[in-house]
Amino acid sequence: MLILGIDPGTRILGYSLLNTDGGQLQLVAMDVLYLRNIPDFKDRIQRIFHSTIRIIDSFHPDHLAIEAPFFGKNVQSMLKLGRAQGVAIAAAMSRDLSYTEYEPSTIKQLVTGNGNASKEQVASMLRSILGFDDSPKYLDATDALAVAYTCHMQLSNPLADIRQQLIPKQKKHKSAKKQWSEFITTNPDRIIS
Repeated sequence: MLILGIDPGTRILGYSLLNTDGGQLQLVAMDVLYLRNIPDFKDRIQRIFHSTIRIIDSFHPDHLAIEAPFFGKNVQSMLKLGRAQGVAIAAAMSRDLSYTEYEPSTIKQLVTGNGNASKEQVASMLRSILGFDDSPKYLDATDALAVAYTCHMQLSNPLADIRQQLIPKQKKHKSAKKQWSEFITTNPDRIIS
């Protein structure tokens, strides 16, 4: 299976192609679409659409894996990122390509074991796993490879829900009121009237 991984962005969009034939992983391509020099946002979106179609038509991937927009402080940036993701998905769908979307923390957790890992840590771990020598100029390319790798890991174990495997269940914290109530109940001798 050939997986197209995309790390969407409106200034730099990373993409990679990962071949997973017979359990052997092979990096086919990894690069970025540099969009910073295009001043008009509509033109950037159009470039994302046409470039994604060009990549699909050139390599004929079997599946698209794409990073989901993350919730940040800047709502406008998040909306633009969502548009870039949507346009890439629309391009894939125009070529009847199935897709899966992954949360950034899930990708980082699977690749590095740390859901808060840096881009540099993700790139370093992928170099170790896949054995490529050259680091790309922009880490958006290795982020796209991380998305493709995450997809491969999920598809190689389809019965497992990747989020349940990777993200530890958070303990529910009791409210302060409940904590004090339990303390009073279990330690009546420590209460001073």
